[in-house]
Amino acid sequence: MREITIRKQNAEQRLDKFLRRYLPEAENGFLYKMLRKKNIKLNGQKASGRELLREGDVIQLFFAEETLKKFMGEKEDALQAKPLPEKWILYQDSRMLAVNKPAGLLSQPSASGEDSLVEELRAYLLTDGGMTQEDFRNYRPGVVNRLDRNTSGLVLAAKTLDAAQALSRLIRERNVEKYYLAAVCGSMREERTVRAWLKKDEASNQVEVSGRDFPGAAEIVTGYEPLEHYRFRGQDYTLLKVRLVTGKTHQIRAHLAYIGHPVAGDVKYGRYSVNAELKKQTGFRRQALHAWKIVFPELPELPALSGISGRTLTAGLPDDFQRLRRLLSGSGEEIT
Repeated sequence: MREITIRKQNAEQRLDKFLRRYLPEAENGFLYKMLRKKNIKLNGQKASGRELLREGDVIQLFFAEETLKKFMGEKEDALQAKPLPEKWILYQDSRMLAVNKPAGLLSQPSASGEDSLVEELRAYLLTDGGMTQEDFRNYRPGVVNRLDRNTSGLVLAAKTLDAAQALSRLIRERNVEKYYLAAVCGSMREERTVRAWLKKDEASNQVEVSGRDFPGAAEIVTGYEPLEHYRFRGQDYTLLKVRLVTGKTHQIRAHLAYIGHPVAGDVKYGRYSVNAELKKQTGFRRQALHAWKIVFPELPELPALSGISGRTLTAGLPDDFQRLRRLLSGSGEEIT
């Protein structure tokens, strides 16, 4: 039998939702059967699963330890990824942290078995970040906003359930301002906000963009401001400050390509000949897109996010992007 004492950061959620997180490999029907048979109790009493958990509540699981490990879906010593380096961490408090993700690293685990930011984050929190295996049983930390493998920059991660819910709500309701830096093909001179409609093809992991609504599509809104202009080997480029108003899969890359200015180096939505020449001349090997800043409003109603209330978090451009700018412009200045 295992007892789980609910901490403040895991309270204010239904018992059945907590159980699904704690035992992700157990089917819903099995969990409700165990509740009916009193193999799962709340504070020593029979429970339905609809109860709202409070700090100090105790859940009893009358399972064999082998069964628990099976339903938890991961051995307690299974976190084998290397911890993420502390130099990547831009901000950290007891409930969340912000990381400057390098290009080439997956945001979330995949079937390939490669390390991901989530796995390296969890390994860091277990070794250096003040979390224990018991903390992990109650809530598994994860990222709130994902970046494509070959996009660098700012990723938010939650250590606690209340922080994850609050961050997700802020992003979903568009109460944060998210800015990217993108080097795009062509000369762009005007600041604009553009709208279109986007639909993802799950099979190809690619999106379709149209200037008109069409079945299955969602409206997207992207703002941009030209910062720098380059002329390099006969090709025009523009460094844009991009505001991601909505947040759909591949939105910036596909939307800019749709209006005729694909992100430099983008193999999925970009221009093959331009990308090949850019790679040959500069050695730059990915899309020139970086998640740069997130601006948070004052958040008096969200105590879980008190540390970032009213703050701006910034992820400086990585070395490969800085080098690209210097080569394109002939300037030694850096953007931070």
